[in-house]
This record gives sequence, C-alpha cells and structure tokens, in this order.
Amino acid sequence: MPGIDECLLDAMRLPGARGAAVVDWTSGLALGTIGDSPNGDHEATAAETAEVARMAAEQPAFALELPQPPTAVGGTDITGTGSPVEDVIVTTRAGYHILRFVETDFDSSVFLHLWLDRAEGNLALARIRLGEMAERLVLA
Repeated sequence: MPGIDECLLDAMRLPGARGAAVVDWTSGLALGTIGDSPNGDHEATAAETAEVARMAAEQPAFALELPQPPTAVGGTDITGTGSPVEDVIVTTRAGYHILRFVETDFDSSVFLHLWLDRAEGNLALARIRLGEMAERLVLA
C-alpha cells in the first residue's frame, strides 16, 4: 500500500498533471506536494483548497444521503444509503482541480488535490485514478 510520496508520484503520471498534494482540510496543511502549484506556493494552495474542501464536507446540503433501493444480498433485503461527498471538481479556463477525500481510520480529514492542464488532461480518467489512489493510500 503506497504512502504519500508514492501516491503523489502516481498522480503526476496522469496525463496533463501539473501538480498534486495531500492536504489536511482541518488545518489546511500540506502533508506532501509535488509538481507545480497554481499560485506558485504549495502551502498557500493547500490552505485555499482546504477551505473549499471544508465548505463542501461540512454543508448539510451535500451531506444528505439519498436512500438507495433495497438490494437482496444472501436472501436478505438491505436498504443502504448513498456515499458522502467523494470529491469536488473546480473547472477553470486553463485547468481542472480535483479534490478527492480520503477515508482514514482516524478522522478522515485528508484529501488529494490534483491540478490538471485542461488541454492535456483527462478529467474522467483522473477522477477514477484518484479514487483508486485514495483507497490505497496509507497514512502513518
């Protein structure tokens, strides 16, 4: 299972990746960074994106989960609920910013931030791969 450095290296292998970070959205601190930063300062970018992540994660409108239809599993009907906020995507004229929340055993206040070039990046692929990275990421 990859740690922060390996995860960031994987993120930079995505087509159009300009920069990436692992950020604690409670404190706004970057736990790891790689590549470029949109404003030239990884720490300032971490604080700014943490504010966006915090707003999305803490808003009741986004926290509401819709009931899913009952599913038969092993002969038992189970009524599940939808997932909480998985990611936030911000689109600019020049690029995409994907904030992918990472579920952890402790407080789950970490997200991956990927900055993609709009002309070279593939938003759908990046979103799928970030989800996979978030599931494998080990925070020690």
